[in-house]
Amino acid sequence: MLSGKLKVIRKLLCLDSVEPPHKNKVASESVNGAHLVAAWSNCGACVEETKVCKCRDGDDVCDLKTVINGIDDNGSHGKANSSFVHSIINMVGMLIGLGQLSTPYALENGGWVSAFLLVGLGITCAYTSHVMGKCLKENGKSRNFQDIGQQAFGMKGRVIASTFLYLEIFLALVSYTISLSDNLTTVFSGTHFSISWPHLPTSQILTVLAVLVALPSLWLRDLSSISFLSSGGILMSLLIFTTVGWTAAFSGVKVNKKIPVLQLHKIPGISGLYIFSYAGHIVFPNIYKAMKDPSKFTKVSIVSFTLVTVLYTSLAFMGAKLFGPEVNSQITLSMPRHLLVTKIALWATVLTPMTKYALEFAPIAMQLEHNLPLSMSSRLRMVIRATIGSFLLIGILSLALTIPYFQHVLGLTGSLVSISISIIFPCAFYMKICWYQISKPTLVLNSILIAIGFLFGVVGTISSSKSLIRSVQIGHSS
Repeated sequence: MLSGKLKVIRKLLCLDSVEPPHKNKVASESVNGAHLVAAWSNCGACVEETKVCKCRDGDDVCDLKTVINGIDDNGSHGKANSSFVHSIINMVGMLIGLGQLSTPYALENGGWVSAFLLVGLGITCAYTSHVMGKCLKENGKSRNFQDIGQQAFGMKGRVIASTFLYLEIFLALVSYTISLSDNLTTVFSGTHFSISWPHLPTSQILTVLAVLVALPSLWLRDLSSISFLSSGGILMSLLIFTTVGWTAAFSGVKVNKKIPVLQLHKIPGISGLYIFSYAGHIVFPNIYKAMKDPSKFTKVSIVSFTLVTVLYTSLAFMGAKLFGPEVNSQITLSMPRHLLVTKIALWATVLTPMTKYALEFAPIAMQLEHNLPLSMSSRLRMVIRATIGSFLLIGILSLALTIPYFQHVLGLTGSLVSISISIIFPCAFYMKICWYQISKPTLVLNSILIAIGFLFGVVGTISSSKSLIRSVQIGHSS
């Protein structure tokens, strides 16, 4: 849902300095999903509090402590310069990503009536994006998701928001790694590796090698050197959508599979997959603050969620009609292996996770370095950051190899974390912050959305957990 996703990255990389970068100020793609893109094309990274960060396009400087606080010494925030169209591109880029792979699977399992749930969640998340804009307008000093949580419920609100934020990053990276493993195995199907120790199947060896290739990126302190890879998130997602459309139109595969009307008992499990696809609210404050005219934020949300919902719904029906009950939890794995477009889709899905590790870890890494003693040397800071990042990535890899069940992990992430970040928390924050301003119908609406979000979160978490445990038990027994 994701990302970078977080304002912390932009603060620490001087993207909110007094003088803003050019037009490419914000461009995000989530981990929700999961996930995280920011364009560092104009300003280098500096992470030492005692240093000064110099931007490439001028002589302006920004003190790191000023950047971390998100406000300059005179109390003024960085100038915003993002247009209406640019803001839409940023929000769409934040939303489309890993979640789209599973929408055909979710529709096939839930039935075509579940498309109303997909659309309904899109409308709901567009609304909660709108109320987040209201919260940001109420207090101009709020700069990110955690600030809104603190504004609403004090330090407890900040801690809860931060906890869910980092949990989403961790689980999104696990899902990315599982997706990497599944698609990489398909790309190299027929290839076999054999090592004496440890005894791992070829699929796991390939995954370990891919993660090891990506591991050095965690040592980079200047993330602008890899930002150009991440900015291709929208392109990769549209590429996958296009390849599925090409398969439906020109591959010779008959688009005539029958989709069930409704399978009610599977709705709790697929609700997490649907909501994960819309998880991008962590970055929305970032987009809001970057806009020239924040009053158009609601229109940006409506247009962006409309585009994304149309894309998801179209992809869901195309995939379900193409492959029917045989559709895989990742649509790329169901496409005919001999087609060139399939190879393109598989490689697009493989390359995307490998560019995400450093960026998804960046919020944790930057916060870690910020909390280290000022007297500590730059080299030691880098070693500590990279070591912790390496251990975290190894833990993610181990977990992904242990529970390689993409749909269940993604569904669990959506039900356990994404639904809170995308629906429950925004409504709760809005009600608390704007309590004396909102009308009684609005109060009732937000209360209902919180109740519905909580219900879907609980039943979805239980259903996904049971399915995950069952799959693990079957996997171990076999």
